Amino acid sequence: MAQNEKLADLSAAGVAVWLDDLSRDRIHDGSLQALVDECSVVGVTTNPTIFAAAISGSDSYDDQVHAMAVRKVGVEEALRTITAADVRDACDLLAPVAQRTGRDGRVSLEVSPRLAHDTDATAAEAAHLWWLVNRPNLFIKIPATQEGLAAITTSIARGISVNVTLIFSPERYRAVMDAYLSGLEQRVRDGGSLAGIESVASFFVSRVDAEIDRRLEKTGADPSLKGKAAVANAQLAYQAYEEVFSSDRWRALKAQGAAPQRPLWASTGVKNKDYPDTLYVSDLIAPDTVNTMPEKTLRAYADHGTLGRPVQETYGAAAQVMKAVADAGVDLDDVFEHLEDEGVQKFVDSWDELTASVRSELEDKK
Repeated sequence: MAQNEKLADLSAAGVAVWLDDLSRDRIHDGSLQALVDECSVVGVTTNPTIFAAAISGSDSYDDQVHAMAVRKVGVEEALRTITAADVRDACDLLAPVAQRTGRDGRVSLEVSPRLAHDTDATAAEAAHLWWLVNRPNLFIKIPATQEGLAAITTSIARGISVNVTLIFSPERYRAVMDAYLSGLEQRVRDGGSLAGIESVASFFVSRVDAEIDRRLEKTGADPSLKGKAAVANAQLAYQAYEEVFSSDRWRALKAQGAAPQRPLWASTGVKNKDYPDTLYVSDLIAPDTVNTMPEKTLRAYADHGTLGRPVQETYGAAAQVMKAVADAGVDLDDVFEHLEDEGVQKFVDSWDELTASVRSELEDKK
C-alpha cells in the first residue's frame, strides 16, 4: 500500500509521525494498521482521556470486564488490566516498525496522574506497568512535574523507556533532559547496559497558544501577537535540545551506546478555528523529532499539509516573539505553571471518569 506523499515527506524531513489515539476497536478493525501502511504512522500515544473515550464508547471490552467482575477484581486492577491489554496489543502490531527503525514503533502508557506529585509512587507504578505490559517497544509516560523529574531518573536507571509528558517551558525541558542523562549515568555506574533504552520528551504546543492568546486579549495587546507563542516556545525548546545533545556530557553517554531523548510535539490539534489546522505540524519541522497527532490533524496534513521553514532557522525570530509577549504584560512563568497544574488536573479528571466508568461496568457485569 502506497504511503501518503505529504506524510512521507514529513517523515523524510526527520519528523516521526505518531497517532495520539488508541482503542481496542482501532486495533481489531484494522484502522491502526491502515494508518501504519498508508499514513507513515510509526508510534502511538495514549492518555487517560483517550482511554476514557475508548472504553465508554465501545462494547469490545464487555467480555473482559465480565470476566473480572465475576472474579471480583478491584477497579484499579481492572483499569490497569484493560489498558495494559490494549497497549500490549498495539505494541505487538507496531513491533515490525520497532524492528525496522530501532527507535519508533512505540506505544505509551501513562502512570496514574493522581501520582504526579509523588516521586516514589510514580517510580513504583512505572516499574509495575513496565512489568505488566512486558514489551520492549513500550514507553511509560511520566509527567514533568518537579516531583516527576526524580522518578524519570530512577526509571531510566532501571532500564525503563520513558515518555516525559506535560512539558510547557524550555526551562522545565532542560530539567527533563538533565533527568534523562542522570538516569543514563546512574545506569552506567550500576553496570547496566544502555542498549534499547529510548525516551521522548512531550512538549505541549496548542495549549500554550490558548492560554497566552487569552492573556494577550485581556491586556489589550497587539492582536498580531496571537497564535505565535506556542510555535516560538517549541522552537526554542528544540534549540535547547540541540545544545544539550551536542555537549561533552552527552557525547560520553553516546559512546556508551545511549540514544538521544527526542523532542515530541504534543497537543498538536489546533484549538482556534481561525488558525490553519496543520499549524503545529508544518511549523515544527526538525530532524529527530516526533509529532503525535489526533487523527483529524493527521488527515488534514495528509490532505493539504506543507513543510514549513526548518526550526533551526527560526531561533532569533522565536526569541523575539516570546520577548514581545512578555513585554505585552504576559507573565510567562505564571503561564507555564498554570498550564502544568491545569494539565495534571485534566488528566486526573479523565482518570476519575475512567475509574467511574470501569467501576460501573464491573457492577453491571456481576
